[in-house]
Amino acid sequence: MAGKINIKNKKASFEFELLDVFSAGIVLTGTEIKSIRSGKVSFVDPFCIIKDREIWVKGIHIAEYENGGYQNHEPKRDRKLLLNRKEINKIEKKIKDKGFTVVPIRIFIDENGHAKLEIALARGKKQFDKRESLKKQDAKLEMSRQGKRNL
Repeated sequence: MAGKINIKNKKASFEFELLDVFSAGIVLTGTEIKSIRSGKVSFVDPFCIIKDREIWVKGIHIAEYENGGYQNHEPKRDRKLLLNRKEINKIEKKIKDKGFTVVPIRIFIDENGHAKLEIALARGKKQFDKRESLKKQDAKLEMSRQGKRNL
C-alpha cells in the first residue's frame, strides 16, 4: 500500500514559488483514511491556517466512503495537521511576513501506512513568473517530443 497513493496539487507549483517543504501527519477518521487509500481526494483551492498554535488545512475534499453508512465523514471539513512545535514556530514566523502562505502540495501514504500531507511555505508568483513557467514547460515538452522522433 505504501507508495501507491500520491495525489498532487498541480496548481500549487504554478501559482506559488515553493520555498520550504514539511511533511505532516493528518488527524483523520476511519472512513477518511479508507477514501484516501482508494484515491478519492481532490485539492479545491486548499490552504493552511494557524489557529491556537495548531495548523489546520482547509479546502481538501475527501469523498465519502461508499460503505461508510451513518459513520461517514463530512467531505470538506477542516483537518488538523500534526507537526512538532519547532516546525510550527518556524512556519508561524514566516507567514507573519507579507506575501507568505502555507500551501498543501501532495497527500501520500508513508511506509508505515499513515496518511501524510506535504505542505510548503510559499510566496505567490506574479503574472510574468507564471508565463515564464509555461515557457519552460513548453520547452521541456518540445525537447521530449524531439527525443522520441530521433529514436
